[in-house]
Amino acid sequence: METNSITIVIPVYNEAESLIPLNDALQRVMSEMTIPWEAIFVDDGSMDESLAVLEKMASNDPHHIRVISFRRNFGQTAAIVAGIDHSQGDVIIFMDADLQNDPADIPMMLEKINQGYDVVSGWRVNRQDTFFTRKLPSQIANWLISTVTGVRLHDYGCTLKAYRREVLADFHLYGEMHRFIPAYAASVGAKIVEVPVHHHARRFGRAKYGLGRTLKVILDLFTVKFLMSYANKPIYLFGGAGVVLIAISILTLIALVLRRIWYEEHLIRSPLLQLSTMLFIIGVQSILMGFVAELLIRTYHESQHKPIYTIRKVINEKKPE
Repeated sequence: METNSITIVIPVYNEAESLIPLNDALQRVMSEMTIPWEAIFVDDGSMDESLAVLEKMASNDPHHIRVISFRRNFGQTAAIVAGIDHSQGDVIIFMDADLQNDPADIPMMLEKINQGYDVVSGWRVNRQDTFFTRKLPSQIANWLISTVTGVRLHDYGCTLKAYRREVLADFHLYGEMHRFIPAYAASVGAKIVEVPVHHHARRFGRAKYGLGRTLKVILDLFTVKFLMSYANKPIYLFGGAGVVLIAISILTLIALVLRRIWYEEHLIRSPLLQLSTMLFIIGVQSILMGFVAELLIRTYHESQHKPIYTIRKVINEKKPE
């Protein structure tokens, strides 16, 4: 399970003042390790001098430093995906460019990877951020994500994480989905461990995210739950909802009939008749949507030869003759 090479992916957005100190700290840590490594800085459409600083860093160390420059700001998830797409290491580490993550934690995280874990997630135990605008919303989001996905982590929002390349192979990330990568990895059987990491107060600039980010997390969480629980069997979601609606419709109709028998109330005059009819129709439509979704997911898997399982390893595998 030894690591052969490392790629460190660092999204950058208006962090010109932080880049040189970050690179110096990264060089000090990695120079003490014998493993081959590279750092990919992804400039996410910065409006300051970040790109110029990155170009100088890359020219001074072309062996280790690589730079990807976006035409405009696409967001942190897009920057992480670009880093993964251009990476060569068999272990990929994500970290922020604002000096709040500490490169000194990298050796410890690699040690966990070498112990057999597929994902090592950083936990900012002593987080150096404001409570009401950063820490409290983060705590609420972490609780929601852990509850919905079933993958219990204290700090989904911590960028500092290490992954084996194979657990990232088939993920397609959009929006703000990068924070949910551990949940995706768990869905394919990855072994996950959470470790305390250092967290420093911001030295330069200001935070890029605020309270508005919490709403995006909640909305993305609906997508994650669907993809994790129902992506391969959507009929369970749509069909289940349809059956529940039809059952409510039938119970409502029975209640109407009983009221007609006992109290001689006319069915047509009651709004419950319209409600029962509407619920029945919506229930049937939901089941039909489930059938359509089943056909779509089967077409998706078969046309792209997507497997419905993942293998950690094969012992004494026989080679095809």
